[in-house]
Amino acid sequence: MPPMTFSSRFTAVERIHSLKFAILGGLCAGLVSVGWLMFYQWLILGHSEVLTDIFSDPANLTLLVNGAIATLSGALFALVYRYAVRQDKNLQLNMGVVTAFTLVRGLALVDVEAAIAQRDVWPLLYSCGENFLIFGLTALVLTLAMEQRWIAPFGESSEES
Repeated sequence: MPPMTFSSRFTAVERIHSLKFAILGGLCAGLVSVGWLMFYQWLILGHSEVLTDIFSDPANLTLLVNGAIATLSGALFALVYRYAVRQDKNLQLNMGVVTAFTLVRGLALVDVEAAIAQRDVWPLLYSCGENFLIFGLTALVLTLAMEQRWIAPFGESSEES
């Protein structure tokens, strides 16, 4: 039996670029999420002291937890985005990745059965809208960073080194 050879395009350079994507995607998604939730608390709920009691009030502690979850989700989104988009200029593929993450995270946050039973689609629309904002802006930042050559899509960084 001949020895199995394993050829991988996942070089150290590719892994470093993936790490850059994950960091940038996580930071962007975390900042958008926390910014959106703070804006929502300030504008809609009328909480004028959003930052002053963030650590003392358990209700405001959820802001930090949501930010941490959005950061992790954004990092995972960025990795999938890097491998899905590659060097293509396919808008449908780009939006498909954004939409998939939006629906998975958005629908997971809402008890869909209760919303449908009560005929209240507002939580569903709000959650999906919030996540579309998070992942859409993260995709935009990642795309702009690729255009500026700060990060490289999968396959391109191996060609440069």
